[in-house]
Amino acid sequence: MDGRTTPVARRGALRAAAGALLAGAATAGCARDAPASHHAPAGPAPTPSPSAGKAHGAGRPAAAPHRFPGRPGQIEHGPRDRPRVALTFHGQGDPALARAVLDEAERAGARLTVLAVGTWLDEHPRMATRILDGGHDLGNHTQNHLDINAMDEKRAYEEITGCARRLHRLTGSIGTWFRPSRARYATPLVQDLARRAGYPHVLSYDVDSLDFTSPGVAAVTRKVAGELRNGSVVSLHFGYRDTIAALPLLLTEIDRRRLRAVTTTELLT
Repeated sequence: MDGRTTPVARRGALRAAAGALLAGAATAGCARDAPASHHAPAGPAPTPSPSAGKAHGAGRPAAAPHRFPGRPGQIEHGPRDRPRVALTFHGQGDPALARAVLDEAERAGARLTVLAVGTWLDEHPRMATRILDGGHDLGNHTQNHLDINAMDEKRAYEEITGCARRLHRLTGSIGTWFRPSRARYATPLVQDLARRAGYPHVLSYDVDSLDFTSPGVAAVTRKVAGELRNGSVVSLHFGYRDTIAALPLLLTEIDRRRLRAVTTTELLT
């Protein structure tokens, strides 16, 4: 033997590690996202095109928001009778860590949903192309990642449309989804404003990884795996090394349960 780890051996090691970490699955509650400190002006959102095309060299056409008849205005999870889950990532932080997450997911055949912060797109515009070219969903997580539920109507609308304009400029679409910043649920006002901006649904989640608290790889893995089931929408974050380290274990656990990690659009279609 030359000491190298074969793919089969690596997969077996990940399964063993995942099993050990899952032995004490936790059931911690939900928490708010970490705040951002950037500010930028915003205005009315561009009108979404039903067939938005490529922009800035994106190899995969950018999808417009999709309406799912019969689904609520605020979606927490997908169908419970199909073996699919959606791993959703708040798009912010070091782009190198974000690329590492995308690379790991793609190696496993998983597709993600990325809700990007507008200021992050301003600083790292190529990430929009990278996300779309990997076959992932790309959506709106407000312009400055502040507490949108605490804002007045004008300012909250500017937060939504500011990010929508960045997405449209980079991809030709305002993005497939909107998720409120620093909150699991949008208030009725924010839901109304999101619809006005062109998003038929607000994307929430039913599994919170709490990875942004940096609790350690074992805690992130236990938290997600302990609550994961058919149709789950999982909240995760770019920019945290615990998340990168936990992702192979989570993907292995998803595979062990014969689930598929798909985009949120696929989850609901």
